[in-house]
Amino acid sequence: MSALHKNYIGGEWVGGDAKPNINPSNTNEVVGEFAQATAADAKAAIDAAADAFKTWSLSGIQQRHDILKGTGDEILARKEEIGRLLSREEGKTLPEGIGETIRAAQIFHFFAGETLRLAGEILPSVRPGIDVSITREPIGVVGLITPWNFPIAIPAWKMAPAIAYGNTVVIKPADLVPACTWTIVDILVRNGLPKGVVNLVMGRGSVVGQAILESPKVTAVSFTGSVGTGKKVAEASIALMRKFQLEMGGKNPTIVLDDADLKVAVESTANSAFFSTGQRCTASSRLIVTEKIHDQYVEALTKRIQDLVVDDAVKQGTHIGPVVDQSQLDQDERYIQIAKDEGGTLAVGGQRIERENPGFFLQPALFTGTTPDMRINKEEVFGPVASVIKVKDYEEALAVANDTPFGLSAGIVTTSLKYASHFKRNAEAGMVMVNLPTAGVDYHVPFGGRKGSSYGPREQGKYAAEFFTTVKTAYTQP
Repeated sequence: MSALHKNYIGGEWVGGDAKPNINPSNTNEVVGEFAQATAADAKAAIDAAADAFKTWSLSGIQQRHDILKGTGDEILARKEEIGRLLSREEGKTLPEGIGETIRAAQIFHFFAGETLRLAGEILPSVRPGIDVSITREPIGVVGLITPWNFPIAIPAWKMAPAIAYGNTVVIKPADLVPACTWTIVDILVRNGLPKGVVNLVMGRGSVVGQAILESPKVTAVSFTGSVGTGKKVAEASIALMRKFQLEMGGKNPTIVLDDADLKVAVESTANSAFFSTGQRCTASSRLIVTEKIHDQYVEALTKRIQDLVVDDAVKQGTHIGPVVDQSQLDQDERYIQIAKDEGGTLAVGGQRIERENPGFFLQPALFTGTTPDMRINKEEVFGPVASVIKVKDYEEALAVANDTPFGLSAGIVTTSLKYASHFKRNAEAGMVMVNLPTAGVDYHVPFGGRKGSSYGPREQGKYAAEFFTTVKTAYTQP
């Protein structure tokens, strides 16, 4: 990668003031220097996308397929290289970084196929002699604002369908992790993407993101990030009567019932709560455990946490990498103190760790003796911090699980088909996992939640068409 990684606007690489991308496993290491776009750069990118839409929206499906397929092929061929880059800029372990890179390639391959499966309907009118056709068309310039916790998968699952369905794109990756999005755009360009179809503007949300939100030329915005910023996206989009899609926070529960397989319970919740340093919107931070298995489960999970290795993300044998930056580390520690002040018992972890190189390392924390009304069980921490809530039975567990303004993912560990079936129907979440971690979803099925977690059509899979296209009904009298 070059010394300065430029923005990509209207088919040209455009420089600007640079910002270093710091490795959270080793703050002495700079991953790369990345140009910071101005509001004027963002406006130029939007103008370029609007101009390119005139032709790209009418482009052939084979051209779109070949670009997306070639991009997926290259990402897959470079999975170790890109996966290492991801781990260095975000802090996921190397296996997680490579896994996420593979997922991005699969997403591009899936939507390459979707370009060849674009379908509509032909229906007879209730009026004799008239035909009705129902088709999907691209919606225009789409603004994509992506978070730092999935630096390649989320940009992929927004860019790929936008391109596949004939839209043009202005994408602003999270300021903390621009390298993976820059790499995707570079690969797209070298696989034949026409000028202006995708425009990359890196920089601060208050500058670049705001310019995207204020532009009437942006006909849709897809956002993943915090609840507070999501509300700003909604307000700005409603003012312009534009389409918008929000993926925001979660306070995801996992219920562990008395009849659970203990090993399954420990492994699935340890994965849900602590892997990827707990920095997943689908992470399970509320562990709701029935009373008969409670003590045994807490003992086994505590032992499992003690065995987890926290270290440099790319180091062999590391289970959990660093927190993404100082600000997030401060937030994690603040909530650990809040939980203590509220009366929770810190069963294990919660301390900063020193390693060979300076980094943002935190021992995963588990609290016991917590109640549903505590802030640790109400507010999203977004770190390797989980709490146990003891309940009497399944009915109480379900009520506690649903007692949240969020509704992204929910899990249950049980050997009972009765309770598993009831939970799948009655959990107030967009995604439900039975005897599995709440984090970790397939690329070909819909992703999204309910209540305060999500707004608008689902992402991923064929359901992405609901957001990235508009339906047209046409009548013909021969």
